[in-house]
Amino acid sequence: MIVSPLYKLSKTAEKRLTTILLISLLLISVVMRYFDAPLKNPVSSYGIVSFELAKDLSQSEAILTSWDAIAKTAAGMSMGMDFLFLIMYSLFISLLIHTLNERLWKHTKMYNMGLVFIWGVFLAAFFDIIENIALIQLLLGDLQQKWSAIAYYFAILKFGLVALSVLYILINFILLTVKNRKVQSN
Repeated sequence: MIVSPLYKLSKTAEKRLTTILLISLLLISVVMRYFDAPLKNPVSSYGIVSFELAKDLSQSEAILTSWDAIAKTAAGMSMGMDFLFLIMYSLFISLLIHTLNERLWKHTKMYNMGLVFIWGVFLAAFFDIIENIALIQLLLGDLQQKWSAIAYYFAILKFGLVALSVLYILINFILLTVKNRKVQSN
């Protein structure tokens, strides 16, 4: 049986950790947006995300060629920050799922679905690490198709798992809101 890695958190610790992670995510997001600004141009209109989703080596090379030395330094800084960001987003999303799971699905069969999503977010963070390593290889000049492909496929898997987890949170938040309104109206 799988368990939540957050099951030992008290309600107070849960709230405190949620606040700390939210503030940290917001701060890191601002810093990453700052580093992303010099990366945006006609070839990489989405900045670092364009680089992550460059499936072919030719696309990766075109993006790298479009970046000057400052942009390449910013890309390296962005990827470095992403290692911290992936820890924060995986913990934050997992904590939200855990909290909703405890409030909505405790002692039901649906509880296990939340556990799968919690562990799925940590898997997404692991995929993010692999993606970052591949992108760093390209940035350092190891221009091989395998690095572009690895970055692309692991980015797709990461984005997919994170998107599904956020959708799960939104659906469960709506369900919790409806449940609370029913309780209040009775």
